[in-house]
Amino acid sequence: MSTTFASPTAAPQAATGSATPVPITVAHGDGIGPEIMEATLRIIQAAGASIAPEVIEIGEQVYLRGNSAGIEPGAWESLRRTKVFLKAPITTPQGGGFKSLNVTTRKMLGLYANIRPCVSYHPYVDTKHPVMDVVIVRENEEDLYAGIEHQQTPEVVQCLKLITRPGCEKIVRYAFEYARAYGRKKVTCFTKDNIMKQTDGLFHKIFDEIGAEYPELEKEHWIVDIGAAKLADTPENFDVIVMPNLYGDILSDVAAQGGPGRLGQHRRRGCHVRGHPRLGSAPGGPEPGQSVGAAARCGANAGTHRAGRRGRESAKRLATHHRRRHSHV
Repeated sequence: MSTTFASPTAAPQAATGSATPVPITVAHGDGIGPEIMEATLRIIQAAGASIAPEVIEIGEQVYLRGNSAGIEPGAWESLRRTKVFLKAPITTPQGGGFKSLNVTTRKMLGLYANIRPCVSYHPYVDTKHPVMDVVIVRENEEDLYAGIEHQQTPEVVQCLKLITRPGCEKIVRYAFEYARAYGRKKVTCFTKDNIMKQTDGLFHKIFDEIGAEYPELEKEHWIVDIGAAKLADTPENFDVIVMPNLYGDILSDVAAQGGPGRLGQHRRRGCHVRGHPRLGSAPGGPEPGQSVGAAARCGANAGTHRAGRRGRESAKRLATHHRRRHSHV
């Protein structure tokens, strides 16, 4: 999905009944996707979001028509124009030759930052960590996920870990700007630069360089294995955590305390944002609240901040209802 704001410090715009509707691109997806999206749109509009959805078709039926990317070429025009993409889960057909739509949109739109909030809903939902409120900022284009692999010999394969200074600078600065914009107090960096001294070392070095420009924010660095243990044990000691791609993927699921379905997420670049739930389109996959939560964060990025706050409250109530209903199954 995408946003018209260049940074998380863009001025908030409260939604009003007379506000000009904000165009957003919507994909209903596959499986349970259409049901989730219909409910999500009803909730965020009831919360006061003034939006004008533009519906595109993606997913299984597009794949089966022979499009290996899962998205019609004409859909890109809507995405580039609206700069907001609210996406339900999709089904990628089994077998070779089908590209991941998530990866395709990430690369085509330059979605370098994956923002994964994880907050406790205590006392509505039982949890081991009642005061947890962590935002993981995951770099989204580089690291081992660049997909550069090759076979050196019949018995040796290699995967390259790609870390660049521009990529590090973008994601680290985004983390600090996010913390400043949303009243956060501390930014933490996780790397493994005691072993990978050049790649992770560069990420850590840039974290220190850029962090010096934000004297009002507390800064700290942890080796990722030690940091992961601390995150699992005492997440209340963390606020915003920035890290390379692989670590961010793994530890955002750890932060979800028992399943990635508890996380909504959004990805962004300077002028594009995509929001979607975690997990897939099968029944029992995403929880209802995570789609609403992702939509609420899209709303904030699209300028409907008041509706975004109401949407997050709706996500909390949905998560509570879902937990109570399924705790008796």
